[in-house]
Amino acid sequence: MVSDRTLGGTGLVILISSFSYYTLWTLVTPFLPPSSPLCHLFPFSREWAIRLPALVVLCGLSFVGLLTGLVLVETAASKRDRARSTRMRDKGD
Repeated sequence: MVSDRTLGGTGLVILISSFSYYTLWTLVTPFLPPSSPLCHLFPFSREWAIRLPALVVLCGLSFVGLLTGLVLVETAASKRDRARSTRMRDKGD
């Protein structure tokens, strides 16, 4: 099993490197000519530097909204079932 310290360090390195890559992509490449060798490190055009994170945020918010809706529906259904069983028990007495 991998220790927590190793896992945390690996996660930190991945986050720092991806943040550096994205920062370079969005803040440095607009000032470079298209023929620059640095521009070849990025597979998509600069427009995708904005579109991809926006798409990720949109999917994340949709997932959170869907999960919240499912929890609310399940909670309402369980409350309704408990109220129904309480009424049936009271009628039986």
